[in-house]
Amino acid sequence: MNFELSHEHQLIIESARAFVEQELYPYEEEVERSDQVRPELVEQIKQRALAAGFYAAAMPEAIGGGGLDNFSMTLLDSELGRASFALQYLVGRPSNILQACVGEQRERYLLPCVRGEKIDCLAMTEPNAGSDLRGMQCRAERDGDDYVINGTKHFISHADIADFVILFAATGVEKSARGPRKKITAFLVDKGIPGFTVRDGYHSVSHRGYHNCILEFDDCRVPGSSVLGEAHKGFDVANDWLGATRLQVAAMCLGRAERALDLCLQWAATRKQFGQTIGKFQGVSFKLADMRTRLDAAELLTLKAAWRADHGSVTDQDYAMAKLYATEMLAMVADEAIQIHGGMGLMSDLPLERIWRDARVERIWEGTSEIQRHIISRALLRPLELR
Repeated sequence: MNFELSHEHQLIIESARAFVEQELYPYEEEVERSDQVRPELVEQIKQRALAAGFYAAAMPEAIGGGGLDNFSMTLLDSELGRASFALQYLVGRPSNILQACVGEQRERYLLPCVRGEKIDCLAMTEPNAGSDLRGMQCRAERDGDDYVINGTKHFISHADIADFVILFAATGVEKSARGPRKKITAFLVDKGIPGFTVRDGYHSVSHRGYHNCILEFDDCRVPGSSVLGEAHKGFDVANDWLGATRLQVAAMCLGRAERALDLCLQWAATRKQFGQTIGKFQGVSFKLADMRTRLDAAELLTLKAAWRADHGSVTDQDYAMAKLYATEMLAMVADEAIQIHGGMGLMSDLPLERIWRDARVERIWEGTSEIQRHIISRALLRPLELR
């Protein structure tokens, strides 16, 4: 296996890191302090990302995107992951699921998102249906040519700044080997239509400036043309998106861990105690060794999943292992980074306490660590059960 990156890959890393350091780092303190990203700053970052070619980089060139493959996007996401999530998100990653748009949907939703004119958000999670998506209670009932939607979604990321929602709702029931199972359909729902309300969500200690919202649907009527993909086949539409998003989370964790480790190395090489730099004490140097080893292992799992995705051989297990290991690696690295820095690590003068707080959500959203372990163990045991 060749572990050398191409010249093009090196250029992605170098240009993305320069962008993050010049366009995102300077505003991290402001976002942390205010828990907001100013509208003018949102537009500034978006326009500079468009000019740099980073906006919608994962979308096909045929529709105006950057056309980067999964491996290249993983390198890009790793560099973007170094910065505050509220800022790096603005660089632009329209949901891959929008590629399922057809006809007028392309002009109304897909292409404006690729051009940076609109922002989408995904609505799956509900108060009583988190990991158990089949248990969702939000429903869409057919009424002539329309659907009438009722129910509530919560923990819906960036719905406050989105222009429309990719909504998943139950549209019926079907028989399965394990009993009745809800049919799920995906819809494109514009904000501002009657019966659809967006409320402020919960205050989170992770990702300040990047908000979650509560969505309420009360006899919200949408046309049949708002169905994304086919009716009752919402999960078929979502499959590619879910894997790609877990890969993105893993990649971002790599970048954040690299930033934390870089700070630790500088600190260990300059901070003196008992007449010598603390990096000479095994209590510190062994931590650094463990951090580097786990980070490299997480990177290999993540890049392997990306490479296999580009070659058509990726599995849910590959995505799950990358997300599981990378998110848990970041938790360890962030915690050890604070331990190495001592009291200074908990001060807001350094980004470590933010990295530490932000790391916690990564083991929860886009599938908890327990869900990832379920996916991995199921893949291991299923072939044996068929014998």
